[in-house]
Amino acid sequence: MAGAVLEKMCPFFIVSSVDQTIAFYRDKLGFERWHQQPEREPFFAIVGRDGAMLFIKSGEAAPMPNAERDPEMRWDAYVPVDDPDALAAEFVDRGVAFSAPLKDTHDGLRGFEVADPDGYVLFFGRPR
Repeated sequence: MAGAVLEKMCPFFIVSSVDQTIAFYRDKLGFERWHQQPEREPFFAIVGRDGAMLFIKSGEAAPMPNAERDPEMRWDAYVPVDDPDALAAEFVDRGVAFSAPLKDTHDGLRGFEVADPDGYVLFFGRPR
């Protein structure tokens, strides 16, 4: 008998502005808005691109990226990508500012980092 298969895991970020976050992920990173709570000023939404998905929510709690708690733990999400070089080139064309450039890391990965408007750091990459 086969067990359940986990298909993906989606980060959930507390953000200062859902609208601002949607705009960044859409305009800079090529994501689409897949869901937005319509009842009042947006305080919850889901954005996605291909197999990557991010839940975002605003409220009374302030954003708290990992690096604010521990500078050594910069990444808030790892986004696997089969061709980080091609994605980096796409992001350059979109005017994305990288928080760390495309490179081979000391821990055996190839990729780059991007920080969103609230300081959450995403690493886009793959094992070398």
